[in-house]
Amino acid sequence: MPLRLPPLSSLRFFEAAARHQSFKLAAAELNVTPSAVSHAIVGLEQALGVELFVREPRGLSLTSEGADYLPYISKAFELIATGTQRLPDRRAHRTIAVSCAPTLASRWLLPRLHAFRSRWPDANVTVDTSRRLVEFPNDGFDFAIRLSRKPVAGATWHRLFGERLVPVCSPAYRATLIDSEGNIDLRRAKLLHVDSASEDWQAWLDGTGRQDIEPSGGMRFDTVQLAYEAAVMDMGVAIGRRPLVDRELTANALVEISPEVIVAGTAYWLVSAEAADHRPDLATFRQWLLEEAATVEDNADTFAAVDLEPRSEDPDRTAPAS
Repeated sequence: MPLRLPPLSSLRFFEAAARHQSFKLAAAELNVTPSAVSHAIVGLEQALGVELFVREPRGLSLTSEGADYLPYISKAFELIATGTQRLPDRRAHRTIAVSCAPTLASRWLLPRLHAFRSRWPDANVTVDTSRRLVEFPNDGFDFAIRLSRKPVAGATWHRLFGERLVPVCSPAYRATLIDSEGNIDLRRAKLLHVDSASEDWQAWLDGTGRQDIEPSGGMRFDTVQLAYEAAVMDMGVAIGRRPLVDRELTANALVEISPEVIVAGTAYWLVSAEAADHRPDLATFRQWLLEEAATVEDNADTFAAVDLEPRSEDPDRTAPAS
């Protein structure tokens, strides 16, 4: 006798709404209206004979029955997604889906993808830079590149490379910081901050032991890209993140203004879905990306770097960096 199941589409709505604790966010993820999600949940509750959510003016929360039900539904969708990805696929063109922060995507990943396509012209790569969480395998991504202090259980992690932090500014702005003795006085500088970065001016000051600079003033931006553009426009001094800032340094649009370079406590990691172990194209892409990352470490400038001890753990391994 076949098992009697509730409507599968309603279960998908329930899983998304429970994960986001919001009908609105679930609707945005599933590309439907919040009303559609709400009606589907009501229908599911009627079919099951229990209430799954507590609906209150201040927000949405799971009932005890809903909280007990969610792990089973989440696991069921995970098994379906994993099984689908492991099916043999004879199509010539398959897509390699990568989630990556916008700054890293534009400054490091994108310039290298042409070389990958030259070697493997049949491989199609999509890059998603939206600031959203990635849930393997439910979201359809094969890889995510994330900034973290260490691997987190639950997926396969490979270290790509770390960042080296150093103050940078335009050559013209640098000239305004030179004192009467010909030395650069950072105390005169307007600091350019990146609020979304886990390590910025305070990390560099802590790592170098500098206590003569007030880190709270200056201008603030939500992306590394904007901070670099402001620095190029003679608006102040930003924390350069090598290798991401290498393009401006090579072009002399920005220059390093301190010999003290800090090794960041975080690093970029390649997080792989389980399917990467079963699809040859994914294994090839992963190996290529690791080889490209190795050149970053091999070509790092030789300098006396100060190791920066992490102050706290990064909050979420699946959230994009800046």
